[in-house]
Amino acid sequence: MLTLPNILTLSRILAVPLLAFLLWWPTWRIGYGLAFALYCLMAITDYFDGLLARSSGAVSRLGVFLDPIADKIMVAAVILVLTAQGILRGPYVGDMHVIAGLIILIREIAVSGLREFLGGLQVSVPVSKLAKWKTTFQLVALGALILGGALPEWNVVLGTIVANVPHTVGLTTLWAAAILTLITGWDYLRIGLKHMD
Repeated sequence: MLTLPNILTLSRILAVPLLAFLLWWPTWRIGYGLAFALYCLMAITDYFDGLLARSSGAVSRLGVFLDPIADKIMVAAVILVLTAQGILRGPYVGDMHVIAGLIILIREIAVSGLREFLGGLQVSVPVSKLAKWKTTFQLVALGALILGGALPEWNVVLGTIVANVPHTVGLTTLWAAAILTLITGWDYLRIGLKHMD
């Protein structure tokens, strides 16, 4: 059970409270800088735990169970803290960017439930390439939003609006992830409906 890939996965779960703590104060630039470094480290371990497990033949049931849970816990924690601290706010639409985060959270919960249901029927649902793009946009979005808190002076002037570059990139890619979330969520639901009475 305590293989290196599983230890990496567990470390991601255990690091979530520290990540949430560092994000709690939006004006704490050093905290957001440390949170960005920790977030990047967690994303890197997400890549390497699966790679190491496959290359060393150490894929375990525990790892298969924990890996998606670790990802969802990290994403949910970051979205919730950033929402609570008013980070998911931008020009033109104000805090409507929270809807993009909400779409992502609802999809994660729904797909987890669907996978559990289909698992009981011995039906596997492979991860599509589009779903991998969704995950990439999601990781970039949250990382950029955190980086925006660490670098509040990194701004550009767009007409009458002064926009923080990482924050704007974060909000844009968060909406891209939300759109892909709807598309891939519908794909998974269509597969699931075929196995429901």
